[in-house]
Amino acid sequence: MKIPKRLQPLYNDGLIDEVVSALMSGKEASVYVVRCGDTLRAAKVYKDAAKRSFKKAVTYQEGRKVRNSRRQRAMEKGSKFGRDQQEEAWQSAESDALIRLAKAGVRVPQSYGCYDGVLLMDLVSMEDGSVAPRLNDVSMNADQAREDHAVMMQYILRMLCAGMVHGDLSEFNVLVDDYGPVIIDLPQAVDAAANNNARAMFDRDVLNITEYYAQFAPELIHTRYADEIWALFEEGDLDPDFALTGIFETEEQEANVDSVLLEIKAAFEEEQERLERIREADEPE
Repeated sequence: MKIPKRLQPLYNDGLIDEVVSALMSGKEASVYVVRCGDTLRAAKVYKDAAKRSFKKAVTYQEGRKVRNSRRQRAMEKGSKFGRDQQEEAWQSAESDALIRLAKAGVRVPQSYGCYDGVLLMDLVSMEDGSVAPRLNDVSMNADQAREDHAVMMQYILRMLCAGMVHGDLSEFNVLVDDYGPVIIDLPQAVDAAANNNARAMFDRDVLNITEYYAQFAPELIHTRYADEIWALFEEGDLDPDFALTGIFETEEQEANVDSVLLEIKAAFEEEQERLERIREADEPE
């Protein structure tokens, strides 16, 4: 096919030898099948910020830092340079995440780098050469659902071990090849420790995946992997190979109302004393 404008620089630099076909177009990028030597790969072309329809991007970017302090200050101020740097950071985030997660033992496409807003990575395919389907296009028996769900929960745990939450995980951004699930679409991945919305995103990721597999193995809907994994994270006990159970017992303690009221009263009295000291200091001698 004709080489798209955004892929022309990669062709000129010899990073790709041919654009074979368009694979898909989504809310944040278009993906093409490209040939690099004798190997087929995927080229993900990110849409410009003005054309992306990804909602609440600012929420996902909370807590992201860049190493260069000048760039970081510009991004925080929102200047033209800062917005350009923010866009560059957004585009390179997925490549960085893929490299980091692969090291953590999560099945993701191998990244070959991000060039001018184009991510070059492995094309996830079946042994017969066809492109691997998305999870939402795959049906399975109950045993396979339980097995793959357990694999996905382990991947989610390992992502958290690497300090990351996917943030948009569902059956639409998991591919399934001959060897099982492969997680994709990570430009919005968040820092688990630095983003105030990380826990809510984590819970949603686990719920989305669990609800899909529960179509085939209904008992999965009653598991509590999100609570189990997050509790380990908060306690500092996360381990990439921790044997998850999906069971979590909530500790319920009866509130001591009298104690709470006493604390409120003490805080009120302390505040009154502070205000009185301020008034006395402001009074003329």
